[in-house]
Amino acid sequence: MRILLADSEATTRLGEAIAPLLSVGDAVLLYGPLGMGKSTLARGLIRAMTRPDEDVPSPTFTLVQFYPSDPPVAHFDLYRLSRPEEAFEIGLDEALDEGAAVIEWPERLGDDPGAVLGPDILTIVLSEDGEGRLATVSGVGAWEARMMDLNV
Repeated sequence: MRILLADSEATTRLGEAIAPLLSVGDAVLLYGPLGMGKSTLARGLIRAMTRPDEDVPSPTFTLVQFYPSDPPVAHFDLYRLSRPEEAFEIGLDEALDEGAAVIEWPERLGDDPGAVLGPDILTIVLSEDGEGRLATVSGVGAWEARMMDLNV
């Protein structure tokens, strides 16, 4: 599925549309170069799950932020990792056992992130499209069916 995102508000709305579809064990993988809107999308998703004024900083330096919601959601920024194993040292497996995970820079998990994340993965690749962005969205596992309910 390809979704045109005209501005940051449209990127936020995509995150908001994904939020009610999340279940325990889900991983949302956000790909794209710096400045493509990965943190904006994650912020929209997390605020839709918590509260509209939730402080949602980019976890670039802390690597992970945990948010109580239903299900609980964790926001990972793996940019600074040097080894895939480090993601589990900071709680990725626990986050997926107890809730959902939004993961920026999932390529730091190795060539096949799906091999370590479980069966239910939503992948979003953000790229430039003129003045806006293009989100290429795909899902495996339970996300294959849930994508039909994605209203953006």
